[in-house]
Amino acid sequence: MTFRSHHDMGGLPADTVKPTEHDYALWEKRVDALVMLCRDARLITVDELRRGIESIKPEAYDQLGYYDRWISSLTHILLEKRVLDQAKLDAKLAEVKARLERERA
Repeated sequence: MTFRSHHDMGGLPADTVKPTEHDYALWEKRVDALVMLCRDARLITVDELRRGIESIKPEAYDQLGYYDRWISSLTHILLEKRVLDQAKLDAKLAEVKARLERERA
């Protein structure tokens, strides 16, 4: 018996893939740049990034887009390696959320 992770769709029935080019949003370009910078600084490897993506829970994996998965994986790995601090990250996210709420009001 072979174990198949949720993300592994190889060989399963699926819709036709229609490759299309699109303009990348600024945040997608930034995520890509962050991953490349972290890789070049030897903070993360491609294999670690993939492991992080593959470990996203199925319900979250299905809701996230390509670069959402990348930033989720990168964040978890940098937290795991203690490059990022969870308390500082939480504080910064709260600050950004409050600023966005003020701007919307």
